[in-house]
Amino acid sequence: MATCPECDYDEIDTEDFEEGDTVSCPECGKNLVIVGPDELDFSDDDLDDDDEDLEEEEEDDEDDLDEDEDEDEEEDVDE
Repeated sequence: MATCPECDYDEIDTEDFEEGDTVSCPECGKNLVIVGPDELDFSDDDLDDDDEDLEEEEEDDEDDLDEDEDEDEEEDVDE
């Protein structure tokens, strides 16, 4: 049995798999790759998803900044 590095669920059965195989954590759903006997790491696919989420958050933050600047400009015009 292996432990998920994300949620610490410790009953992931790796007995029927080989090193390099991908499994999914039944608790949190993260994609994991078997890196050794009863040892798991995040799958590259799962890391890509996390990177995309971070990029989307950064874009949202930039949009919020642009909206704040537009509001400041409108206030200057009104005065």
